[in-house]
Amino acid sequence: MNAPRPTSWNLPNALTVLRTLLVPLLGWMLIAHPDQPGWRLATTGLFLAAMLTDLIDGHLARKYDLITSFGKLMDPIADKAMTGVALIGLSVTGELPWWITVIILVREWGITLMRFVVIRYGVISANRGGKTKTVLQTVAIVLFLLPLPSLGSPFSLVMVPDAIGWIAMIGALILTVLTGLDYLREAWKLVRSTDRDRDLA
Repeated sequence: MNAPRPTSWNLPNALTVLRTLLVPLLGWMLIAHPDQPGWRLATTGLFLAAMLTDLIDGHLARKYDLITSFGKLMDPIADKAMTGVALIGLSVTGELPWWITVIILVREWGITLMRFVVIRYGVISANRGGKTKTVLQTVAIVLFLLPLPSLGSPFSLVMVPDAIGWIAMIGALILTVLTGLDYLREAWKLVRSTDRDRDLA
């Protein structure tokens, strides 16, 4: 006898929804107060706390067998919305070149759209490469959001990313593109496998 499937009404999915609801608040905090160190610290804290819920909901879902189709689909979407609004905000404030933001967003939402297109063949869950990409994006964005001590005075904070921030961001950009190509390969294999099974049926 098959075990009952977990309901979508559970704590991991609630954390995913909460992360999604925090997206507009993050965007407002970043764009409305780009040059105020106190606000930037609060914005960084909100972003980091929201992204940490991704680790928590994934851990709870696996530990208590609460993995659902809703969670598989919405969890990466919530991550993309959170990182996307942070990247857009940093580009609006002139701290991150738009071409980096555009490349990352085209990849992220292109893969999300692809997931919806192939959902009739099956759900493509986030793999290890995708999770590593999300972690690296998170680190890079935090380094860009954090106000750093000014060279002129250790008591003066400025919103200028250092070399480590740029290295992390370029690394996140490269990994984002590479994992996007890997997801396209997985989608192609899923569609081909399903069509082949139908032909043999």
